[in-house]
Amino acid sequence: MELQMQSHAWTRRAPDWKAAAVAGFAAGAVLMVLELLWEATMGPAGPWRIPHLVAALVLGPDILKPAVLPFDLGVVSIALLVHYVIGVGFGLLIGALIAGFHYETSLGVIQAIGVVAGFAMYLFNFHAMSQVFPWFAELRGWGTLMAQLVFGVIAAVLYWKLARSSDAGS
Repeated sequence: MELQMQSHAWTRRAPDWKAAAVAGFAAGAVLMVLELLWEATMGPAGPWRIPHLVAALVLGPDILKPAVLPFDLGVVSIALLVHYVIGVGFGLLIGALIAGFHYETSLGVIQAIGVVAGFAMYLFNFHAMSQVFPWFAELRGWGTLMAQLVFGVIAAVLYWKLARSSDAGS
């Protein structure tokens, strides 16, 4: 019996871009639901605070003035668009990472990649981006970190499943 170890050195290999985009979009949907539930139950400013914070990336910080932020279809629509563009972008990065380093070996490895990606996403979104968009700093914390980790794991596992399914159909 011969034991073969797969190298995880970077090789130029295109990921399944469609699977990566769908994984990022779906994980973004789960994250948005978690955020709304969290804010609806725990947030003092109401469930529409996070959509307002996200939409402020495009609309500017003036939309954050009221103490309790009302539902606004325009704000929520822009927040969804921004949120899903970022989710798809991170899904594409996760897909490229998994494909480029040949990390498709096991579910545990994929989940670990998702945790690392979620943590990196948390650092980027709530520490690096808050240098330019300071209102994002208020979202730092364990709840937000856990939500980002969930996003990363869901995106990585979905990419793994979808990419494998499309390989089997080819």
